[in-house]
Amino acid sequence: MGSIDAEVLGSEKKSNPGKATILALGKAFPHQLVMQEYLVDGYFKTTKCDDPELKQKLTRLCKTTTVKTRYVVMSEEILKKYPELAIEGGSTVTQRLDICNDAVTEMAVEASRACIKNWGRSISEITHLVYVSSSEARLPGGDLYLAKGLGLSPDTHRVLLYFVGCSGGVAGLRVAKDIAENNPGSRVLLATSETTIIGFKPPSVDRPYDLVGVALFGDGAGAMIIGSDPDPVCEKPLFELHTAIQNFLPDTEKTIDGRLTEQGINFKLARELPQIIEDNVENFCKKLIGKAGLAHKNYNQMFWAVHPGGPAILNRMERRLNLSPEKLSPSRRALMDYGNASSNSIVYVLEYMLEESKKVRNMNEEENEWGLILAFGPGVTFEGIIAINLDV
Repeated sequence: MGSIDAEVLGSEKKSNPGKATILALGKAFPHQLVMQEYLVDGYFKTTKCDDPELKQKLTRLCKTTTVKTRYVVMSEEILKKYPELAIEGGSTVTQRLDICNDAVTEMAVEASRACIKNWGRSISEITHLVYVSSSEARLPGGDLYLAKGLGLSPDTHRVLLYFVGCSGGVAGLRVAKDIAENNPGSRVLLATSETTIIGFKPPSVDRPYDLVGVALFGDGAGAMIIGSDPDPVCEKPLFELHTAIQNFLPDTEKTIDGRLTEQGINFKLARELPQIIEDNVENFCKKLIGKAGLAHKNYNQMFWAVHPGGPAILNRMERRLNLSPEKLSPSRRALMDYGNASSNSIVYVLEYMLEESKKVRNMNEEENEWGLILAFGPGVTFEGIIAINLDV
């Protein structure tokens, strides 16, 4: 358990012709920064709740999540304008969507602009847009409002992925990879944007599971540019996206359950989720590596960019796959600094992974060229991509 031996296909830090690559990353956050140590008092004060048992439970959860800081859209100004959001049982979905629809577009525009700036080419060269969010609902969708906010050409081909949850970032990357490889010369903007306002509620003894979300989830946006055959003059590929697969686990659809109601989205995460992921992750990784046509390789000779769903999931993965502690360091750092930011998180993990890769090179240590990009979401759905680190 934990290794698949031997050699791997060769790569010389140059992308293979026709294979999709990540050409740039970008991120954005709302202005409200929440320090985890102050969250409990602030949350109970805001919602005018004085239940000592719930407060004690949230205090324990805040410590176990390992989160230190998060960004959120929710603010005193919003609650002054919409005090009903902090009151149990009211019909508030219209107000929530009004806030969320504007907020996710604003963050997605900011993250996309940062990404395009890092890319270094003109926005007019973007041919496709993939937009991911589980925090809004409208028609036309957020993809159109993002395209409008960026000033993209009306000829831009758009794909919208709604309510894919925590696997959305890697799902969007898989879709962008397919688009880039089947449309030579295309440049795909992938944008993700999320806010927890859609599910914000006061604490309740009838919904103790809500406290997990309060302690764990954060807001923000992420963006990537994906394209094949990068121009060596003006583009610097970061990762090659070699092979991607998706797999759902039958009869687990209630494990991550979300319902849009008059009170916003109600989420339930089953206690057995970390165990389900632990029980199935190794077979999924073997399937992914096998489909990539790679000879067997020790897991600890690969990099791991894993969605940080929570410390229990990361700990169980580390144990099941026999990973050395530093392998999931980028995921743990993203969790600590931003919380579980749903579909956005994989962007933050990849940024930290590149940062740590540079440190390894500066210390003249051997770095891991091949690796896996993984996420888990409703279904339960596994998303995975075998990638090559091209950043030199």
